[in-house]
Amino acid sequence: QVQLVESGGGLVQAGGSLRLSCVVSGLLFSNYNVGWFRQAPGKEREFVAAIAWSGGSTIYSASVEGRFTISRDNAKNTAYLQMNSLNPEDTAEYYCAARSRYLTLSRLRNDYSFWGQGTQVTVSS
Repeated sequence: QVQLVESGGGLVQAGGSLRLSCVVSGLLFSNYNVGWFRQAPGKEREFVAAIAWSGGSTIYSASVEGRFTISRDNAKNTAYLQMNSLNPEDTAEYYCAARSRYLTLSRLRNDYSFWGQGTQVTVSS
């Protein structure tokens, strides 16, 4: 079956960095665009970044652009989210998700077919 497994979360001080990974199995990874979302306690799940199947196109939310970088390695069936200059407002559970490459890059969570279980990121002040 399809599995998306996130890792790399943890506790970091403000100004620090983390790199999240999303390992995908059970589908042809290069046929899917990948998105990262996050959800803070009491808030809705929000879009963070997305990358096209080829890695040739990316989009970001305004709140992370310039600080976060999404990338992928199709040979390793893995997507990444490099997070720099973290601040306490970045504290959330982070999820990766997959959407068919034949559809456009999307910021909408309902557009994604497959989801991981999440990894917690906590940024202390």
